[in-house]
Amino acid sequence: MTKTKIKIAHQDKRGNVSDILYKTSIEHVSVLNTKKAGALRGDHYHKKTIQSMYMSRGSLRYYYREYDKTKKQWGKVKSVVVKEGEMVTTPPYEIHALEILNDNQQFFVFTHGQRGGEDYESDTFRVKPSLITQAKWKKFEEKLP
Repeated sequence: MTKTKIKIAHQDKRGNVSDILYKTSIEHVSVLNTKKAGALRGDHYHKKTIQSMYMSRGSLRYYYREYDKTKKQWGKVKSVVVKEGEMVTTPPYEIHALEILNDNQQFFVFTHGQRGGEDYESDTFRVKPSLITQAKWKKFEEKLP
């Protein structure tokens, strides 16, 4: 997982321009609009696909679990808050889940690999239990005497 604060590339009296992605190939772009805070998305990983999620409005908590190819096992569940104007990039073999933190939130997903139309689920591998459930249960266990 890589989190990036998107910076202004050019500014003048008309406004400014920010480069969300630069010198990279993109095969699919989608926009996701969520009406209510608390909505959950994801709980899957991709074997080949790379996704970059840019927050255009609101914020979300991004849960992720990296795969260690040398040890051939999944690491611990981690999370980071992604705010408006920030982007998080998901590499292959990283389980990811999203918890929407605001009403009327919007983000764009830029995908290198299969993710649109008929290919929407072709490189998507669902996981159970939910990463969000795992992370919240761990926090609960840590508070037990």
